[in-house]
Amino acid sequence: MSSLSRFLLRGNLSLSTPTNRRFFSAVTAAAATPSSPRPSLITLVNDERDPKFIMEKFKKACQAEWFRKNIAVYEKTVRRLAAAKKFEWVEEILEEQNKYPNMSKEGFVARIINLYGRVGMFENAQKVFDEMPERNCKRTVLSFNALLNACVNSKKFDLVESIFKELPGKISIEPDVASYNTLIKGLCGKGSFTEAVALIDEIENKGLKPDHITFNILLHESYTKGKFEEGEKIWARMVEKKVKRDIRSYNARLLGLAMEKKSEEMVSLFDELKVNELKPDVFTFTAMIKGFAGEGRLDEAITWYKEIEKNGCRPMKFVFNSLLPAICKACDLESAYELCKEIFVKRLLVDEAVLQEVVDTLVKGSKQDEAEEIVELAKTNDYLQCKLRLSPKE
Repeated sequence: MSSLSRFLLRGNLSLSTPTNRRFFSAVTAAAATPSSPRPSLITLVNDERDPKFIMEKFKKACQAEWFRKNIAVYEKTVRRLAAAKKFEWVEEILEEQNKYPNMSKEGFVARIINLYGRVGMFENAQKVFDEMPERNCKRTVLSFNALLNACVNSKKFDLVESIFKELPGKISIEPDVASYNTLIKGLCGKGSFTEAVALIDEIENKGLKPDHITFNILLHESYTKGKFEEGEKIWARMVEKKVKRDIRSYNARLLGLAMEKKSEEMVSLFDELKVNELKPDVFTFTAMIKGFAGEGRLDEAITWYKEIEKNGCRPMKFVFNSLLPAICKACDLESAYELCKEIFVKRLLVDEAVLQEVVDTLVKGSKQDEAEEIVELAKTNDYLQCKLRLSPKE
């Protein structure tokens, strides 16, 4: 009998409710073969719809030491409860951790701090950090960085700089590059881009080296916010300092070029990343599609769209936000219709407003039957909730 099965039986798990039967059946099935891995509780969290059931079973499962090492289940459970607006239950399951000796280990405490931050509960994260000495848990740059991350993820941008400046002296630590990267992200979050860029020099003056994450944050902030020239300066500085560029670096610049409608430079940059043996991802192709669609070069945009699945990626809704409106603008009704059908067949995500634009364009183009079919697909599919309407013929 597996550890979890024994644990559930000790807890007198009742099989009288459907949710408990689902939980018990999934666990015992997964544990039936002695050589099989422990049951995937993250699957149970994904499939279960009742947040109270998730909360209760999570607390019970925490009694097992091996379970408390399962980072993925902790993250997924917190996200599910937060999505259900059950922040009091997020607090309950994380406060539950105080019962266990793990809370005297800085790595575990840093996880709890980060989890609070990811769902915007910074005050709770701060409380956990402040109470570490009471648990004989030493605070180092690890937990300090977790607190900074929690602050940024909770969008408390005005607090990030003061924490960075004041706290290290109080607890006798030295910020590292990761600390500075989080500060840069916080400054970008509150719109202080110039101050964020200036930190590159401060990092170097401290005897540290800015890394690819440092530059990627600044590249993303500049290129995605329409500060193309600033982005180019950051890119040049990255090249000058011989900081290795990863696919995120290239994706940020590709998006910047797309927004500037510089498709030829995009192709050259795409070729460069391939030469550098980087594997393009869905964000790479999304940027390429955005660039060509924005210039009205639909055939090339569609060609890049086909490359997504060829490269083992799954299209994101941002792809269709660029591609479908461009197809509608060009009045390519057949392509718009076929792409919408493909979206539903492959169960892809797309914004309702984009689908509505296609329906309206089909109606205007006297493609009433096709428009009705898209409306029906939107109504009857079992994964994407959207209510499309047929506009009157003009």
